[in-house]
Amino acid sequence: MFRKLTLGVCILFVASSAFAANKEQERLENSGTVLQEVMDVPDNIPQELLEKAECVIVFPSVLKAAFIVGGDYGRGAMVCRTGEHFKGPWGSPAMYALEGGSIGFQLGGEATDLVLLVMNERGASSILDSKVKLGGDISAAAGPKGRDASADTDAFMRAEILSYSRSRGLFAGVSLEGSSLRPDNDASADVYGRKITAREIVLGRKASIPESGQHLVRVLQKNAPHNESAKASNR
Repeated sequence: MFRKLTLGVCILFVASSAFAANKEQERLENSGTVLQEVMDVPDNIPQELLEKAECVIVFPSVLKAAFIVGGDYGRGAMVCRTGEHFKGPWGSPAMYALEGGSIGFQLGGEATDLVLLVMNERGASSILDSKVKLGGDISAAAGPKGRDASADTDAFMRAEILSYSRSRGLFAGVSLEGSSLRPDNDASADVYGRKITAREIVLGRKASIPESGQHLVRVLQKNAPHNESAKASNR
């Protein structure tokens, strides 16, 4: 009887682990799909801003939690440029979570896709290890949109994160002030099959790009292959 119980527990554990891994792999794949669709929108993220971003975070289908007053909940993935000072090509994705606050869209029960641009090294370093409050620990602003929008805006000059939303076919900048952003290391472990932190993924070169994350990285590499902020700082 004891052996049967032990075997049953082992089977349940393996099955639940496989389910969690599959769920996170699917979430990572969806992140690539969302970003591709956003880039196909004519009036989307300004090219100049995307080229100056150190990292990009995609949250597919963020949901407003009706049982929490003003609560919002999202899970997604972050990809950063590799190398010293984030000057290299786009690297492997780390999984991230967005929670709490009152995200600046009033769409009832509608799911909303979010895209966040991390615009400088301080912003990227701040979110690698711990939870940060947007608008508190780290500055955030609704991003300007349109391919021809200038990157020399007040929002770009001051904000460490610029944020965008897509819902019901509409694409716009969105406020995330009051929400929190943190590495989802459990989800990253499900994706990579071992315990691994966001910092190890982004800076440690300890993780190759999983198949489920290759679409997301390809979209970024195609649309913003070089870090233009690095060039600007050297002028």
